[in-house]
Amino acid sequence: MVNISNISLKNLSGYPVDADCYYSIKPEGKLPLLVFSHGFKGFKDWGGFPYMMKTLAEKGYAAVSFNFSFNGVDKLHPEEFTRLDLFAQNTFSRELDDLQTVLDYFYMEANRFNIDRNKIALIGHSRGGGISIIKASEDKRVKCLVTLSAVSHFDRYSEDHKKKWKEQGFFEVLNTRTSQMMRLNSSLLDDIEKNKSRFDIISAVKKLEIPYLIIHGMEDLSVKFSEAEDLYENSKKELTELFAVENTGHTFGTVQPFSGTTKAFETAIEKIISFLNGNL
Repeated sequence: MVNISNISLKNLSGYPVDADCYYSIKPEGKLPLLVFSHGFKGFKDWGGFPYMMKTLAEKGYAAVSFNFSFNGVDKLHPEEFTRLDLFAQNTFSRELDDLQTVLDYFYMEANRFNIDRNKIALIGHSRGGGISIIKASEDKRVKCLVTLSAVSHFDRYSEDHKKKWKEQGFFEVLNTRTSQMMRLNSSLLDDIEKNKSRFDIISAVKKLEIPYLIIHGMEDLSVKFSEAEDLYENSKKELTELFAVENTGHTFGTVQPFSGTTKAFETAIEKIISFLNGNL
C-alpha cells in the first residue's frame, strides 16, 4: 500500500512549494529518496506523473514530486493555471531554489519518512531535466540522476526574439491544451544572461560524477532527440546511459488529464526502476 503525504513548504523567498511524498511502509531498511521536477507548463499532477510516482513508491522508493513555486498552479486548483501572474515572473533561479528547498526538507526530515540520506536521486522531465542536471552537479548529496525528454540548453531564443522581448518587457506563449496565453516577463531573459555559467547545462553534465540515465523519445517534437545525444556526448560515458524509446514523443504518449498509461511510458518507468535498482 502506498501512502501519500501532502506537504506545503516555503522557499527562501517565502513562497509556497507544494510537494507530495509517495512511500510504502517498509518493515526493515530505509527508503532511497527520489525527487521529481516537472517541466515548462507542467505541474506535479500533470498526466501520468502521479502514476509514475506511485509505481516508484511501490518498488521501494520514497518518491517526491512538487510544484515549482511560480509554475502558475496553486494548491486550490492543482491542475489549472490560475496564477498566470506568478508564471510570468518565473525564472530558472527560482526553480533551482525550489528544488533546493525540497531536497533540504526531506534530507532533514529523513527519519519521518524512513529515508536513507545516503541514497538520493533526482528525476526531471523536459526543462525540469535541465534543472535536475544543474542541481545534481552542484549538490554532493545527489547520488544518481535520471532525465526524461530533457533540454540540453535553456537559452532557446533567437537574438531578434530577445531584442523584442526586452523592448516589450514580456512575450506570450500559447498553451494549446488550455488555450491560455501565458506571459513570460523579461526577468526570465535577465536571469539567463546573468547566470550564463551556472545555467550551462552541457558544462554541468561534464561535471557529473554520478550514474546518469538519459531517456528520450525518438519522435519528440518539443525537445529533439539530438539534445539527448548532446547530453550523452558530453557526459562521462562510463557513468551514463542513453536510452531511446522508439515511436513516442515528449510525454511518452501520456496526456492531461490522464487517460491511462502507454507502452512507451511503461518502458520508460521500467528502465528507471532497473537503473535505480542497479545504481542507488
